[in-house]
Amino acid sequence: MKKRLLILEDGSIFEGFAFGSEEASIGETTFSTGMTGYQEVISNPSACGQIVVMTYPLIGNYGINRDDYESIDLAINGLVVRELAEEPSNFRSSMTLNELLSIKGIPGIQGIDTRKLTRLLREKGTLKGILTAAGEEPNVEEKLAEVKAYTLPTDLVAQVSTKKSYPSPGRGKRVVLIDYGMKHGILRELNNKDCDVVVVPYNTSSKEIMALSPDGIVLSNGPGNPEDVAGAVDIIKELLGKAPIFGIGLGHQLFALACGAKTMKLKNGHNGGNHPVKELATGRTELTSQCHGYAVDEASLTGTGLEVTHIALNDGSIEGLKNDQYKAFTVQFHPEASPGPEDSIHLFERFTDFIKSSNGKEHTNA
Repeated sequence: MKKRLLILEDGSIFEGFAFGSEEASIGETTFSTGMTGYQEVISNPSACGQIVVMTYPLIGNYGINRDDYESIDLAINGLVVRELAEEPSNFRSSMTLNELLSIKGIPGIQGIDTRKLTRLLREKGTLKGILTAAGEEPNVEEKLAEVKAYTLPTDLVAQVSTKKSYPSPGRGKRVVLIDYGMKHGILRELNNKDCDVVVVPYNTSSKEIMALSPDGIVLSNGPGNPEDVAGAVDIIKELLGKAPIFGIGLGHQLFALACGAKTMKLKNGHNGGNHPVKELATGRTELTSQCHGYAVDEASLTGTGLEVTHIALNDGSIEGLKNDQYKAFTVQFHPEASPGPEDSIHLFERFTDFIKSSNGKEHTNA
């Protein structure tokens, strides 16, 4: 096996062995918790631009299958694991993780102490990092300088959003889903509720969206800093009050910005399928799937009309909001799971019920 280095901006160096693509890659290094779900994690568009560290030590043991993708193309910049399983055992497996990353041109590194790396990231926060080319004997000082000079991209949503609108037909309520980096699980759950879904690019104008006669609007998940999504906040402002809104992940943050709140970068971010969240109205705690590095700043909510509905039990950050005036509610986590438990999947039914009680219209294809 060829050697490969992971060099972080703080000067930390981890030496391991290369898999996947032999090319070098640079990105923001984050860690993802959870024992399973690596296929969904690496195919989640919200992880665009990241070098993802899997905290569970054995990765790839059940292979890759055709069903568990959350997007067609992988958007991560690299994958870090303790031990890579080269001979997966699962009746659904069609290829190994190594083969998939090779096909998609994404580098990986195995054989490093991921526990030590995770503790470092927990202590110092998210760090920029570089995976060197396979077998390369790099000039460490030059690579470190490259990492420090690297600027995180501001066009991540543009990279992962659909370029053209497309339908996912149903005979129920018409839902326009704005794609900021949508996980396929969101579309699946809306279809399960028989919604007549139209997926549109992130920069679709409010006029074009309303021309589709939506009964409800979903703001999808997506990657990066919400303040970097050009024009999105203005579009959402123009949509406020015109149709019920359900925001997820980045969509939750963008909705908050449109209402006048602010967002902030988290030290570590929340990534994985086992994050506990409390719903304040019921006191119910649900385990949730999450992938985000920013959160809504609670101190900025005064005067916005936003009410906190959910909080993260690990750090107290905001995980849900509602605005009764605009007939809208949003959550920071992923109610569609994929991966993770489906404790919050009922929110899709809450949304469709919300649409029915809000407008009573019935757009059908019958």
